[in-house]
Amino acid sequence: MIHGGKNAQEFLSKLENDWRKEKLLEVRTMLLDYSELKEDMNYGMLSYGGESDDEPLFHLNAQKNYVSLYVGDISKIDPDNSLLKGLNLGKGCIRISKTKNISETGLKEFIQKTVNLWLEGKDTYC
Repeated sequence: MIHGGKNAQEFLSKLENDWRKEKLLEVRTMLLDYSELKEDMNYGMLSYGGESDDEPLFHLNAQKNYVSLYVGDISKIDPDNSLLKGLNLGKGCIRISKTKNISETGLKEFIQKTVNLWLEGKDTYC
């Protein structure tokens, strides 16, 4: 697991230039499309949430064999698994492997739905 850094730039500078960095940067770009989300560091990972939120909406990290996007409780956002079909999921973790083409998944739509629910004040957390 890649950890650490005082800020996003330091975190990104610690990543190896391999497929994990490429996938992580692709997901990061999707998250940064939302001006409501502030990028920060939390638990040694990139985090995305509001200015005054105690708990970020998303965490993003590179693991040994995949890139992880953490989001509270996936079933509260995508109860029928229609958006994340074909992705490796935990209760609150989306694992993106080397062979997964992110643009062919519903990840972008999932992120949009999550942000919309958050902006409406709905609970997406564990």
